[in-house]
Amino acid sequence: MARHIYNCPLRWSDMDAFGHVNNVVFLRYLEEARIDFMFRLAPGDGSPSFSGGSVVARHEIDYVRPLVHRHEPVTVESWVTKIGAASLTIAYEIKDPDQVYVRASTVVVPYDLAEERPRRISAEEKLFLQQYLAEEPAAA
Repeated sequence: MARHIYNCPLRWSDMDAFGHVNNVVFLRYLEEARIDFMFRLAPGDGSPSFSGGSVVARHEIDYVRPLVHRHEPVTVESWVTKIGAASLTIAYEIKDPDQVYVRASTVVVPYDLAEERPRRISAEEKLFLQQYLAEEPAAA
């Protein structure tokens, strides 16, 4: 099972009054990694896969350890834990090689912007997602 790796830079403005990355900012990190995974790495040049839009139906986040600002990026690893007919679940770890800061998951629903409604996952999208399909790791 492959994991998508995204190196996410930390910004000075990501910190809160307590000197660590604010809990809401982690949602932005997840979004950056998810967009990089689903849209930049989508299969095929000119493929319509994932290009029609998607909406987030659910986020679940476990904050494991505070992350403080530094110049080195943090790694966001992403993989797929569930592929349904019209939704998928992406799991994440925001981490350094020796430390996990956040474990999270997002339910994503492909969306037809023109029709203004959810749509089914295409065969091409499913084939791409299956390369990243694995179970969620046990909580540490």
